Amino acid sequence: MKKMFLVAALVIGFAGITSAQVDGKAIGIRFGNGGEISYQHPLGNANRLELDLGFGSWGYGGVYLNGAYQWVWDLSQLADGFNWYAGVGGAVGINNGLGVGVLGQLGIEYNFNIPIQLSLDWRPTFYLIPGTHLGYDGVALGVRYKF
Repeated sequence: MKKMFLVAALVIGFAGITSAQVDGKAIGIRFGNGGEISYQHPLGNANRLELDLGFGSWGYGGVYLNGAYQWVWDLSQLADGFNWYAGVGGAVGINNGLGVGVLGQLGIEYNFNIPIQLSLDWRPTFYLIPGTHLGYDGVALGVRYKF
């Protein structure tokens, strides 16, 4: 187990040395505890903005918008098409009141040879004004069309 952890840490460490090439825009859906419409917009070769418009999560209603500035790194040591990313941002939502929060995001994505991207990420949120639930804080699966 210790050897597997060491190998994973080395792979991630070497991946941090090289930046990934962010390939244009992407739009799709993100599934966690609810559903979100997800849009990614490049802000440079290895940075992008992700905006997610959500329509309540299970057990909560309302509408929320999450935005994250992301840094993207190449992870082609696993296989061509893999990247990992980390980001920070904010959230705002309306349910029984206004809610505002800050968030972090950490994930991995695979870009197919066709214009499809799959991602799996974790996005914890710290609520500054807890008037509403601002989306799902756990792991979510994203499917996006790249253009």
